[in-house]
Amino acid sequence: MEVFPSIEDLRTWADRLEEVQVRLAPSFERSEPRQRAMAYIRGLISTTERKNGWQLAELAREATPDGMQRLLNAAKWDVDQVRDDLQEYILTHLADPEAVLVVDETGFVKKGNKSAGVAAQYSGTVGKIANCQIGVFLAYANRYGAVLLDRELYLHADWEKEPERCKEAEIPEGRRTTIPKPMLAKQMLERAFAHGVKATWVTGDTVYGGDTKLRIWLEERLQPYVLAVPKNQRIGLSHRADEVVASWPAERWQRLSAGEGSQGPRFYDWAWQSLDFRWTEPGWKQWLLARRSLSNPTEIAYYFVFAPEAVTLEQVVRTAGSRWQVEEAFELAKQQVGLDEYEVRHWQGWYRHITLAMFALAFLTVIKVAGQKRGPTFRSEKSQSFFP
Repeated sequence: MEVFPSIEDLRTWADRLEEVQVRLAPSFERSEPRQRAMAYIRGLISTTERKNGWQLAELAREATPDGMQRLLNAAKWDVDQVRDDLQEYILTHLADPEAVLVVDETGFVKKGNKSAGVAAQYSGTVGKIANCQIGVFLAYANRYGAVLLDRELYLHADWEKEPERCKEAEIPEGRRTTIPKPMLAKQMLERAFAHGVKATWVTGDTVYGGDTKLRIWLEERLQPYVLAVPKNQRIGLSHRADEVVASWPAERWQRLSAGEGSQGPRFYDWAWQSLDFRWTEPGWKQWLLARRSLSNPTEIAYYFVFAPEAVTLEQVVRTAGSRWQVEEAFELAKQQVGLDEYEVRHWQGWYRHITLAMFALAFLTVIKVAGQKRGPTFRSEKSQSFFP
């Protein structure tokens, strides 16, 4: 039976939200937007079904959503400073020496053509080409789950041809050209590393693993990675990844779990081969890794691995599986803190809503971890809706 939080638990919630307020205060010159930002976050972590402007205004006891819209579009505050505060908050409460940094993207389906960056483009969220915005994110995944560290809005190439539309959406002049998604990922990784974020691995799907420049940059930093690559990825001068894997003997494959899923361990057949022809620093090595489905052996995923030469296949497999944690983080952020429920069209408004929603997700994760450490009596019927 669920037990309501104790008075001590409720005070912990209040104290931890007070900590968020203290962290955010320097980013706001005036008290009004500072207070409204906290009201916005309180609304995002509330149990209200919708997290749009009207609902958030009602929770803040405001007659109209004008104040909330002003917070996102016109008020003076530094959203990048808030992002940096978020990273410090995460490192304070959720730092893990075995953390993995995951680069991934998610789609925000939209109507019309006014929202910054919106275009007909593929979205994994709906599994097809849709009229949507694409956000590229950097996630911090560890034993507690995943939280979102950083974000960039991808500007589709169609926007480069329409300067007036860019101006109307208030896209900064320096961002009115398309930056490839792997470059956005690199920028976020650079910021995280500069901010003191450490990770045992970096991982991502083929959009990012297929980019040679991103891989080389990580190798120069001696940053281990497990990055998915397409099946036609060149291995050496004359072979493709799928051709190399097809030549492997049956005894090379091992059945291993890539981590726990909703229905138990995620088992696949795995195999790898060192790429000794690739130059690396002494003590480091590169591999081609493959993951084969048990139900459909023709379904194979491919990866490049860069790591110290003593690394084991089991470690690499666990890292490859950690990428799924960011998908769970996106789902939780959309379901619980309204990551996708914004009603803004301008560039700045998108960054401000997304950043505050990321802070709300991190706050709930910190509370969840504190509750796990205290024991099962922490969770209540209300808190149950916040956490998986």
